[in-house]
Amino acid sequence: MKKATKRIAVSLLMSAMIGGASGAQAAEWSKDALQGENGQPLTEMTTLAGNGGLGSVDGAGASASFRMPGGLAVLKDGTVLVSDTRNQLIRKLSQGTVSTFAGAPYKQDVKGFPVGALLDGKSNASLFNEPQGLTADANGNVYVADSGNHAIRKIDTAGQVSTVAGSGLLGRKDGKGQDALFYRPTDVAVAADGTLYVADSLNHAIRSISPSGEVKTLNALSSRVVELFPGQVSPAGDFADGDLKSAKFNEPTALVLDAKGNLIVSDSGNQRIRYIDLQTGKVTTLAGGGQAATNKELHVQSGFADGSASDARFNFPMGLALTGEGGLVIADSQNHAIRYLLDGQVSTIAGAADRTTGNVDGIEGSAAFHRPMDVGVRADGAILVADAYNNKLREVSLYRLPDGFPKDGAVKVVVDRQQIAFEAQPEIVNGRTMVPIRAITEALDYKVTFDNAARAVQLAKDGETIELYIGKTGIKRTVPGQEATVKPTDVEPYISQNLTFVPLRFFAEEIGMDVQWDEATQTAIVRSKTKLSK
Repeated sequence: MKKATKRIAVSLLMSAMIGGASGAQAAEWSKDALQGENGQPLTEMTTLAGNGGLGSVDGAGASASFRMPGGLAVLKDGTVLVSDTRNQLIRKLSQGTVSTFAGAPYKQDVKGFPVGALLDGKSNASLFNEPQGLTADANGNVYVADSGNHAIRKIDTAGQVSTVAGSGLLGRKDGKGQDALFYRPTDVAVAADGTLYVADSLNHAIRSISPSGEVKTLNALSSRVVELFPGQVSPAGDFADGDLKSAKFNEPTALVLDAKGNLIVSDSGNQRIRYIDLQTGKVTTLAGGGQAATNKELHVQSGFADGSASDARFNFPMGLALTGEGGLVIADSQNHAIRYLLDGQVSTIAGAADRTTGNVDGIEGSAAFHRPMDVGVRADGAILVADAYNNKLREVSLYRLPDGFPKDGAVKVVVDRQQIAFEAQPEIVNGRTMVPIRAITEALDYKVTFDNAARAVQLAKDGETIELYIGKTGIKRTVPGQEATVKPTDVEPYISQNLTFVPLRFFAEEIGMDVQWDEATQTAIVRSKTKLSK
């Protein structure tokens, strides 16, 4: 292997302003992460629940169905609540099984889709309308940004649903309880003192609700107007950092409170992650950038770029969650990716810059989403994703070597999570890992044959043949119905100890596997790029 995988350095803080994760029970995300040759942490994504079809069926894992899951909350006991937005329900995932936590069927529209409404009462008789963001307080009460009802709802520990603020009518008005008006609130966060903070998305505002129910607008409201078509204008959000009272937002969609009690905001229309220091009353930008044409664009132009926080680019970032080490997980919804902001750097932990949409479980760059709208962090550090348009709940976790893996200096090979036992020790030749061919091909279900006349090793599976040559560089691949292709290699197979040694990387990558090298354990890591759901 020419490039060595490094361990990601431990970071104590994401930045000076983000002091840690809310509910700091989560394990550190990057402390023991293996980092790939492209700088990404090695991760793998699986599907926890949802069969991908539209439905509202309860049940275990893939037997359950959703209709655009849009919000997540991880409770203290590990239960995951899901806003099943287009089913007008709050669902629950516990011990691998999905059930209904709150809400009830009301009626269907002409297309057969559930219709929402506003009704308080017992959880199994209450009604919601396109619920999205979820949060829970220290006592276990759950709060819901009931977006289509333009209201904030509460589900108490006795299963009673009530309306905290908003009346079901859209508008923009401060006041107490149901006298206040919202316009598509999409998330809610609860502080230790019981204050609620609301991302009032289409009012382009951050609102607060006191424990007594008093609603206040914290920032300046936008007066910007955009001409969508000749003669047709629309109100739009705006951008300004600085004093909170004069700061401006553009469709803020998600909130999370850090360990200091300050707010991190997904300012989606501005393609930024913003920070509200509630103690000093100042707003700053944590990551992202760009500028909208004053009277021509509703949103700042999107992009996809990792790197320093100021150079990073997003495409309508939404859900947020903090890890135990103070890193920020971001559902980059229209980039169909999960991003991570830590120590002033943005990286991609699942999804890829060149991908539009997809529905694939797999390793970091091969995993594919369709509009992930929210994220959550489990106590063990695994990241949950509400993959809205795929109607699934996904999980992204770090790839780890088997427990107790030795650091004995010997060269080792792991396929997915299984260490391969060889007849002879693998060797490093000219920076390449050379392995006895039979053990590795058997682990990958390939049949091995030898052409003595051509001094060739042939590996066959499902009609495909890979051919390498003893004492000669190059690798030939033959697929039925296609012309054979030959690629150069910089190391040649050889015979030693009556065994044929081949370059692991060239063979594995030719059959579509991902290959990484862990310097600390002297291990070649061979992984399937796509995997089956759990």
